[in-house]
Amino acid sequence: MAKVIGKYFVALVPEGEVQKGATAIKEDLREKFGLKYSLKSPSHVTLKMPFSWNEAKEDILTKSLEEFAKDYKSIKLHFKGFGKFGNRVIFIKVRRNEKLNLLQCALAEHFKRELKLVKELSDTNYYPHMTVAFKDIKAKDFEEYWAYVNSLDFDYEFQFDRLVLLKRIDNRWFPLSEIPLKKEV
Repeated sequence: MAKVIGKYFVALVPEGEVQKGATAIKEDLREKFGLKYSLKSPSHVTLKMPFSWNEAKEDILTKSLEEFAKDYKSIKLHFKGFGKFGNRVIFIKVRRNEKLNLLQCALAEHFKRELKLVKELSDTNYYPHMTVAFKDIKAKDFEEYWAYVNSLDFDYEFQFDRLVLLKRIDNRWFPLSEIPLKKEV
């Protein structure tokens, strides 16, 4: 049987009003400007960028994440306003949160140590955000996209009680498993 390599990433995926609000912005960008690439995944805060993994060993990946998550409590994030990376990415800002930075750093170390995955630049140069437009952005129209998004209001908090392992299937990202974080006592 041939080894099949899949693409995965780990994220915090908000529910309720935060997910609805971020998705509404993505849908507006699709309707107004034809930007649709960000709709290929649920709105999320990436903890571990996409990586390749043997599909036959998904259970090992999930069990490793479950073991990791036992040591970390749920985390509240505050989403407010918008930011951009050059003229390539538009995102919802995540307010600075030391617990989030510690969680992401520990996860990167865990992946390196336990799963033998290479530590990448994105693992050490972490800037938490929730992307609403990227990849299909046209540089010549960027200022128009940015002016539109920046005129919107986005101010939500969400308590995350799980990590989500997502998998790419037919060029879209789907939650494969939800891994609970340690409960508050």
